[in-house]
Amino acid sequence: MNTATMIILVIAIVALAGVFYLLFERRRMEKVRAKFGPEYERVVREGESPRHAVQALEEREKRVQKYHIRSLTPDESMRFASRWRNVQERFVDDPKASVWEADRLVNEALETKGYPTSDFEHQTEDISVYHPWVVEQFRVAHRIAAASQQGTCSTEDLRVAMQHYRNLFEDISDINVTREVHK
Repeated sequence: MNTATMIILVIAIVALAGVFYLLFERRRMEKVRAKFGPEYERVVREGESPRHAVQALEEREKRVQKYHIRSLTPDESMRFASRWRNVQERFVDDPKASVWEADRLVNEALETKGYPTSDFEHQTEDISVYHPWVVEQFRVAHRIAAASQQGTCSTEDLRVAMQHYRNLFEDISDINVTREVHK
């Protein structure tokens, strides 16, 4: 084989390796995007490139895999569902207190499942690994709850927060509390 043929062969191998790398990266990005859905979009919107968003979300996933996340037992689920119904029922009389109780109950359920609950931003990142479709609702509900402490929320805002907490609660507890209430 002469030198020109060797150079062409090396260039072809490098080009082929580059194409395979790009295909691998594209598949990796699409896999993470499909898994994290709106959370992937949020990370990109906050200024991360798609490549860095994939890396950040994969790092979250690795971190959360070290936790001992588990499902709630049937008894735990029933106790949490009962407490949730009580919180919802009290909303009419005291919406602000009910929203804060919903926040505490969601956090207690998350802690029972094995999620660390110390820092809110870190917590939402962790939750996004298994609950990416409702984690933004948790952020919104938490912001409304915090704003309610300063008296800057309407009853409608608090109702929205309760709906968001309910969606998260149902997702993390595998209980449809709306359906359970009407049994």
